Amino acid sequence: MSTDLTGGCSCGAIRYRLASAPYDTGWCHCRVCQTSSGAPAVVFSTVPANDFRIEQGAETTKWFASTSFGRRMFCGECGSLLAIQVDFQPDEIDFTVATLDEPEKVRPGFHIFYGSRISWAEAGDALPRHARFRPNTRGLGSSEPPA
Repeated sequence: MSTDLTGGCSCGAIRYRLASAPYDTGWCHCRVCQTSSGAPAVVFSTVPANDFRIEQGAETTKWFASTSFGRRMFCGECGSLLAIQVDFQPDEIDFTVATLDEPEKVRPGFHIFYGSRISWAEAGDALPRHARFRPNTRGLGSSEPPA
């Protein structure tokens, strides 16, 4: 996979570049993703935090503490959800795949928080489904934070 992936917000105020290939790409159906995006689910992928590079509009980014263990980055101009960072993976950032210029280059491999999905939003694929976090999620150990 190319590591020269770029993306940005809906209004163009923020532009970013990935300095490494993304990994751990999956659909999230949690209620916070639903309410922060206005969609039934969001596809996130992961890169090391230092490899998510804001090239334009850093002053426009806003952060919101969306849970007791994580915060979300969005554009302060248009509201586009761009990324999430969680306390149990401090050296990584999960970015929203749909904000890539070429989102088809990064395919999801699983569903998380499928137990929180909206009933009419049944996934039409054969990817693994997890009621909450995936087993062996990096940084969680044997306990997971509340949803």
